[in-house]
Amino acid sequence: MISVQNLGKTYETLRGLPVEALKDISFRIETGQFVTVLGPSGCGKSTLLKIVAGLIPPTTGTLDVFGEPIVEPRQDIGIVFQSALLLQWRTVFENVMVPVEVLKLPRDTYRERATQLLKLAGLERFANHYPNELSGGMQQRVAICRALVFDPEILLLDEPFGALDAMTRDYMNLELARIWQATKKTVLLITHSIREAVFLSDRVYVMSASPGQIIDCIDIDLERPRDIDVTSSLEFGKYEKTLRRYFSQPTET
Repeated sequence: MISVQNLGKTYETLRGLPVEALKDISFRIETGQFVTVLGPSGCGKSTLLKIVAGLIPPTTGTLDVFGEPIVEPRQDIGIVFQSALLLQWRTVFENVMVPVEVLKLPRDTYRERATQLLKLAGLERFANHYPNELSGGMQQRVAICRALVFDPEILLLDEPFGALDAMTRDYMNLELARIWQATKKTVLLITHSIREAVFLSDRVYVMSASPGQIIDCIDIDLERPRDIDVTSSLEFGKYEKTLRRYFSQPTET
């Protein structure tokens, strides 16, 4: 579904000096896969996701979805950022419906889908609540529903649970895995958490420090559906150990 070849991104500072954020990035994502890009903070992961989303252009290389180059944001790609970015004056249901309004889709048609997604995310009874009445984890679940309401083929996740405490993060990973199992979307997750990458992914691409490069690809062969108990298994530990060796600095687990 997604093909990235020799992708590079160079920024220019205010003083006109070039800063290379990404270098010679190549990878593929097949339809229905859950793929994670794992790397240390500042390695260009979020920049890569923005390029895949069509929000910023690459400096070099090519990026195709279904064989078509990405030159602008696409209606078949949904995005969840590090912050939920909910509109505080709109209810949960109204926040989920924002893409429907922006894309000028038939509201009556997608109203039922929004309701179904909120039910899937365990938020049905909070549909008429406002964001400030929800926990951080619940707000992120609303953001995931909002990204899925217009039925995109691809879901991009930019460290969506990075600000949550460890216990809530584990719960959100379980919720995300459950939602992915139900929707079968193609997912690209950006994270610096080894534990999260192993638990959620079919495949993990490892990025080096800046300038970001893909230095390895690890297929995660753990039975699905996965519950939290798998994180204490020998197999899970082996994957964690394999990935941890790439990072000389302490990495969140």
